[in-house]
Amino acid sequence: MATLLTPNVFFQSSWLEAAVEFNGAHRDGGGGEDWSLEDLRDPLDFGRFVNELVAAELPNSPRKPGYVMCTYLWIVEGDVVLGSLAIRHELNDFGRNEGGHIGYSVRPSARRRGHASKALNDALPVARELGISRVLVTCDEDNAGSRATIEKNSGVYEDSRNGKRRYWINTH
Repeated sequence: MATLLTPNVFFQSSWLEAAVEFNGAHRDGGGGEDWSLEDLRDPLDFGRFVNELVAAELPNSPRKPGYVMCTYLWIVEGDVVLGSLAIRHELNDFGRNEGGHIGYSVRPSARRRGHASKALNDALPVARELGISRVLVTCDEDNAGSRATIEKNSGVYEDSRNGKRRYWINTH
């Protein structure tokens, strides 16, 4: 079964294969919006990308306006990257209304096998260690799979805003 791991250059080829499967679609919890797939084929650039993801959880790391400290994790089974997950350490206005504390995505070829549910469940103790007693998790109104993932993890629906369903999950 898949586990959550800190991003690592060891997974470059598998990460790239997963990224190609998304075919340019946004990957929730993936980070690296400023990196092109072509650049990330270069091992040195991929190493810088991984270092950027790992450093995002440090308070003094540079970050773009509107971004908060974030722990990035990859959903990995063996040596295959199945997806990504991000735990935002705090909520700004965007996070409170749409983004939430935890975002995740699973590559298309690995969906409907319980990987997202397990990853979200495994992320809850990490969030608790970060001092987050309740996490906000959101999904698009029409994303039945993500809705089921959140509800399976005891997500309590609060409301919908800007096309996003908002759920709260206790981390203890």
